[in-house]
Amino acid sequence: MARIAGVDLPREKRVEIGLTYIYGIGLASSQKILEKAKVSPDVRVKDLTDEQVQAIRKAMEGYKTEGDLRREVALNIKRLTEIGCYRGLRHRRGLPVRGQRTKTNARTRKGPRKLVSKSKKTV
Repeated sequence: MARIAGVDLPREKRVEIGLTYIYGIGLASSQKILEKAKVSPDVRVKDLTDEQVQAIRKAMEGYKTEGDLRREVALNIKRLTEIGCYRGLRHRRGLPVRGQRTKTNARTRKGPRKLVSKSKKTV
């Protein structure tokens, strides 16, 4: 079981995909890391040798991942809310931050619908 940056990589997947399970590393970053470490992207995680795992860890040194990255993102959001800028207000109210429409859609950010009134007007 390869454990890199505090994350157990899935054994049956290719290394190229397995590295993307680490927060902060996507497919492009994964490919660059493997190229730098001189490891084939087609190798399965279970077939990695200890030397290859060490080479991958060494190649990842320049990347901010997992806890450090999560902390930085959280601090950035906290800073925006504290200074009271528009993006900070959107974060505080739980609304979309990047200019999406909210009259319809935006249910992921806003949560389930809250009914204003259930009864219809009778004539």
